[in-house]
Order: sequence, then C-alpha cells, then structure tokens
Amino acid sequence: MSLLPAVENETAADPLYSVIWLHGLGADGNDFAPIVPALVSPQWPGLRFVFPHAPVRAVTINSGMQMRAWYDIYGLDLVARQDEAGIRQSIAQVQALIAREHERGVPSERIVLAGFSQGGAIALAAGLRHRQKLAGIVALSTYLPLADSLAGERSAANAQVPIFWGHGTFDPVVVLQRGLESRAALEALGYSLAWHTYPMPHSVSPEEIADLQHWMSQRLR
Repeated sequence: MSLLPAVENETAADPLYSVIWLHGLGADGNDFAPIVPALVSPQWPGLRFVFPHAPVRAVTINSGMQMRAWYDIYGLDLVARQDEAGIRQSIAQVQALIAREHERGVPSERIVLAGFSQGGAIALAAGLRHRQKLAGIVALSTYLPLADSLAGERSAANAQVPIFWGHGTFDPVVVLQRGLESRAALEALGYSLAWHTYPMPHSVSPEEIADLQHWMSQRLR
C-alpha cells in the first residue's frame, strides 16, 4: 500500500512522539496544520505532527462530487448505511502511517491518533482496532463508525486507551445526539472518555484547544 501524502511539522529534532491528525470531509492535511502553535506547550517533548491528505473520491451526499474523503457518505443518517469498504481502506492507510512512524523511531505507545469529523471517525475506528497500545485517541465533532463490529474486532492492547472527545452542542453536521450515542456505545464496552461539549457548531474552539492541550500534557510524559 502506498503511503498517503501528508503535511508534516516537527516541534524539535528527533521527535519522541507523533500525532497523526486526520482532516474532515472535503478538506486536506493543511486544514489543521495551523493549530500546532496554539496547541503545543513548550514543556512538551519533541513531536512530529503528520497531517495526511485523504484520497479523492466521489461523495454521494454531495451529488457525487469528487473531493478528499476518508469514505463515502450516502445520506444524512451517518449510521443507517455506511461505506464499510471505504472505512476499512482508510483504517489500513492509517495503520500504514503508524508503521512508518515505527520505522522513524516512534513506537505505537508514543503515537496519538487525532481527527475531526470524518477524520475523527477513522481515528476511532483505526485506533480501537490497532494491535499495539497507542498513547491516545482524539475525536473531535465526530461519531463511531462500524460500531456493530467493534466488540469483535477491537484490540485488547487499546482497551484502556485514553480518549478525548470534543463536540459542539450546536453541530448541524454531526449532531450532538450522534456523539452521545457513540459515547454510550464505547462506555458499554468499557472505554473511558474525557468528554467535553462546547457552545459551537461543526468547528473547533479556543476553549476546546485549551482542554486538549491539558489532556495531551498528561499523555506526553
């Protein structure tokens, strides 16, 4: 499998940790690259941020338009009918990115998987199935895809993985109820979430970034 192209940002030479951050539907890896200066604390060890570009594909809900997407979306109900093949392809592409970080000297337990919206869905789907322990999963304004198969496919290594979840109470794209249902599904399987809501639409807020910084400070020892 060829590696996805990505925007990269290292906060120091020879980084000890990596953050693989997946963008939302129709964006690309540049979308969240500007977040680095606001998020990173000077007390942290060196990090490599990897912001991959999703493949370009036709998206049904957007009249079949070609755009960067981690998987197809068929309708407004995100879970009634899911693009399982596309989701699983993206999971494999994320696993390949994790493997490259191993080759560059960063083991799984020092890798954070993060994502916004569609990217957050893939971060959850890939991270909870990853066979080696991760440092954490960041899920922003998103939901849990392929929830029905998770119990049988999840990794014991990440049964206790720290999960940060941020969601806007006014989100019209991934409505809060969808996030709450995903939270309940994860908690029913024994996962523990740092759950945060914010008075915002389908976006990211300064308060959320501050909370995420605090959460990541506890992961980056």
